[in-house]
Amino acid sequence: MIRVVITDDQMMVREGFSVLLNAQPDMEVVGEAVNGREAVEAVAGLEPDVVLMDIRMPVVNGLEATREICASGSAARVLILTTYDLDEYVYQALRAGASGFLLKDASAGQLADGVRTVAAGEALLAPTVTRRLIAEFSRLPASAGPRTPLRERIGDLTERETQVLALVARGLSNGEIADRLVVAESTVKTHVSRVLVKLGLRDRTQAAVFAYESGLVVPGG
Repeated sequence: MIRVVITDDQMMVREGFSVLLNAQPDMEVVGEAVNGREAVEAVAGLEPDVVLMDIRMPVVNGLEATREICASGSAARVLILTTYDLDEYVYQALRAGASGFLLKDASAGQLADGVRTVAAGEALLAPTVTRRLIAEFSRLPASAGPRTPLRERIGDLTERETQVLALVARGLSNGEIADRLVVAESTVKTHVSRVLVKLGLRDRTQAAVFAYESGLVVPGG
């Protein structure tokens, strides 16, 4: 069973998502939180697999809560909930360690699939979203911070692993990367796993963020 904590300051949203997820045969909503502080405490006490996290909440917002959860060493994956896919805070949350984001008007099927995706360690980041992420890095270059230490870490990767990382950052799926490099999809999965381990990253989303912040991939390049 995939254990889920729902964090949103609107009761109707929490109840609606709870009903939808509890109706899934492989999911269980183990807790709810009305703000980021409660979310951090719920993760520590309940050890969920996935946290659905709203951004704009009182006391502690979803961005700070995401940062705390991901920095705590918890195995929980954070899936950001937002009303708008261009929400500027979404990009900050991805940098903080979130595994992706989902619009609040997503269908029941999209919600369930999204939870399964991040629970499996994958990133819920469609190519269109990746392009917006790229645009954000281009618009806010100062937010990337110092690049030299990050660039040095890329030296631990093989040439093929570096190629795979760059393609992941451009939003390609494992299948698309396999076609591009003319290798088996299973080989791509192995490369991606090794990249994550070597760079100490949680998932493909963090890998994409890393590739841009390190300067390996340049927006528009």
